Amino acid sequence: MSAKLIDGKVISEFFRVEYKLRVDRLIERGVRPGLAVVIVGNDPASQVYVRNKARACESVGMHSEVHALAATTSQDELVAFIEKLNANPAIHGILVQLPLPKGLDDRAVIEAIHPDKDVDGFHYANMGALVIDESRYPPCTPFGVMKMLEYENVRVEGKHVVIVGRSNIVGKPQAMLMLKAGGTVTVCHSKTDNLPRFTRDADILVAAVGRPCMITGSMIKPGAVVIDVGINRLPDGKLVGDVDFESAKKVASAITPVPGGVGPMTITMLLGNTLHAAELKAGLVESARDTMLA
Repeated sequence: MSAKLIDGKVISEFFRVEYKLRVDRLIERGVRPGLAVVIVGNDPASQVYVRNKARACESVGMHSEVHALAATTSQDELVAFIEKLNANPAIHGILVQLPLPKGLDDRAVIEAIHPDKDVDGFHYANMGALVIDESRYPPCTPFGVMKMLEYENVRVEGKHVVIVGRSNIVGKPQAMLMLKAGGTVTVCHSKTDNLPRFTRDADILVAAVGRPCMITGSMIKPGAVVIDVGINRLPDGKLVGDVDFESAKKVASAITPVPGGVGPMTITMLLGNTLHAAELKAGLVESARDTMLA
């Protein structure tokens, strides 16, 4: 048995075609969706991510701005800059690239973004809305996972979903989205006793713990769908996920690769959230949405 490959690049392109049509519809009404990305300092990995986001915006006809601020930027200066973006009507979404340099408070900076422009979905207001199934902007990575499952016709309702990882960025919001979709959810993490006991019972297994190749084939239920959110760089420079791909693909029915799996979907969902913010501003959609259909 060899698992079907869930190709994030192909799925991402599918959704971007739809987004391009919706962007064109907005442009006809005189509105071009705009995303502002703020990067503080010169972390090489962050710079790559920011460039990819800007190119993705351009690919669907959206306006994008990249604001590179010096690593010496103070907390007050950064918050003041965000407030200017909050007041800019041409900007519908604001993303501050994390991590920030030492001395800057990530949480305070995220809270400075107006909830209506928090397309990363990390503001307290949006995270709280996620818990009661009313999120306008689900965090991009877990939202991307749901879209991948939707595209592949993987039924979540009634299935046992095991998530390995409890971060605010992936694990916790992923659990909320899986619950909304009707899954029975178990959240594990690196300190869970007898982790294989839980992972072997998963119909859908999401690995998001940040440890290279932690989940092996022997820890997977035959026929399970495996979503690998992790991305880890080994000493030899190779990128691997949290799942040992070679052993896992012999057991799973479907699996995401690393790279080329969840990663492309994260950026695509950022586009989707920004587009949705612009549609809200233009009055084309209601204030809340079904995160599995938007």
